[in-house]
This record gives sequence, structure tokens and C-alpha cells, in this order.
Amino acid sequence: MEQQSVEALSAIPARMCEAWARGDATGFYADFAEDAELVEFEGSILRGRAALIAANQPVFDTVMKGSRLVRSEVPFARILAPGYGVVHHRAGILLPGEEEPLSSRYVMQLLAVVWQNDRWEVATLQNARIVSFEATVALDNLATAA
Repeated sequence: MEQQSVEALSAIPARMCEAWARGDATGFYADFAEDAELVEFEGSILRGRAALIAANQPVFDTVMKGSRLVRSEVPFARILAPGYGVVHHRAGILLPGEEEPLSSRYVMQLLAVVWQNDRWEVATLQNARIVSFEATVALDNLATAA
């Protein structure tokens, strides 16, 4: 039986990374609540574990086939109150044939986690790219030049 511990919270991203490497959307979202929400990089929101799996399995089967999450780290995980936690996860997306992810493919995720069904379940995940200040300025310059 799982415990309400920081270690148990911190283990969630590792299971997600393992499932990603298998190209397994069901496994990737196994720790998510039935009514979980996912906020993607560009701001779209998906609701419900079944919808998350349905939207992401085709991605694992095509453009992300054979990719892996590497350099995974959990900079912090905290229990905010009994039954409520937060996990910050960072990783790079490595495509097949690459030895190092491009700097534009490093991501960070903030997971809001609740204790229910005798385990930690991800209620919401916010995805974001890790973008340097220099890259942000370059993107702004491109946008204003158009």
C-alpha cells in the first residue's frame, strides 16, 4: 500500500518516463485521476484520463515514436496539506537517433496531486517548455519583424 509521502509523490514522474519510453499512453497516465486535467504547452486543456490517453497514444505511435524523456529530475515535491501535494518535474525529449535533446525540447511540468483511492493521483498537470531569456527575445524579435 502506498504512503502519503514525498517519496511516493516524487516517484510519479519516473513511472511516466518509463511509460513514455514504451510509447504507452495508458501507462503514462496511469497515475492520473479519472477526471484529471492537462494543460498543454500552447494552452489547450484536455479533461479526463480517457481523453488524455486517446489524444496522446496517436502521438506516441507517430511523431514521438521511439522518443524518450531523459535527464528527468524532480526539483521539488511537497505535501501541502494532508491529501494534497505538488510535484515539479523537468526532462528533455530525446528523439530517435539523437544523443542529446535540442535545447528547445526541455520541458517542465507542475503536477497537482491528491490522495484518493489509497494512492496519489495527478489531478492537474501543467506542461511548459523551458525557454531561455535569449530565445524569448529572439522569438519576440521575429514576431515584431513580421
